[in-house]
Amino acid sequence: MNPVNVWFLASRPKTLPAAIAPVIIGTALAYAQHQLHLLAALICLFCAVMIQITANLANDYFDGKKGADTPARLGPQRVTQAGLVSHRHMKMAIALTIGLTLIGGLYLVSRGGWPILIIGLLSILFSLLYTAGPFPLAYLGLGDIFVFIFFGLVAVSGTFYVQTLSLNPIVVMMGILPGLLSVAILTVNNLRDIDQDRLHHKQTLAVRFGRTFAQVEYGSALLVAALVPFIYGWAHPEHQFMMGLCALQGVLISRFLIKTVFTYSDPRQLNPMLGRTGALLFLYSVTFSIAIF
Repeated sequence: MNPVNVWFLASRPKTLPAAIAPVIIGTALAYAQHQLHLLAALICLFCAVMIQITANLANDYFDGKKGADTPARLGPQRVTQAGLVSHRHMKMAIALTIGLTLIGGLYLVSRGGWPILIIGLLSILFSLLYTAGPFPLAYLGLGDIFVFIFFGLVAVSGTFYVQTLSLNPIVVMMGILPGLLSVAILTVNNLRDIDQDRLHHKQTLAVRFGRTFAQVEYGSALLVAALVPFIYGWAHPEHQFMMGLCALQGVLISRFLIKTVFTYSDPRQLNPMLGRTGALLFLYSVTFSIAIF
């Protein structure tokens, strides 16, 4: 494969909406307060994408070393396991994305102070600990909660805070929307890999509690996320109609995705669901922001 294609594959572009969506939402909320700071928003976006890519590269590297990724996997090809990238070069790539995150983060810390420093360092740390170390989160069934916190509550709140230098409960609650949809992306991945993960003692929630639990988790995440705009509409009555349309859109699209997850017969049928769930997350973040505008 062309080296550019190899690294594009390693970055897992279908997962990047999980990094982009909360920044869009946090920025829209800052705009609603008439405190949009475009430079801070763009650097937040850059750092969020770099952290997501760091997590993806680390997952590729450490799952390959632990033997969780094998030629029998049903999902997209993993470049380390396939021998397309050496362990040495993958570690260099991880160091590069962390370095770029830290460089971008310097400006955000200079603006937002120690809260942003703590958020940034913890985000980088947990992007590695997801599959690294003696107690990797993904192998303990803790991945879902950390994805919800960092790709939802923390990402939206941090983006808003670094622009406005303030925070309020409604902003934090809006992080539920991208948090739940990011969990849905992870759930599809874990549902597809349930047999392979069980074989390699990767105790995801799907492995711990079974397929039906994972299917219900996915459907619940999508439907509850669709209700989040009503919280904003309750706090801002002038936006109730647009938030209602936003929620309706989420329910209608979610119905199709949930049906597929509950009726699939071959785990490979879930591969397109990663991209579709990511697309729903991105679309939802855009329409939610338009409703605010």
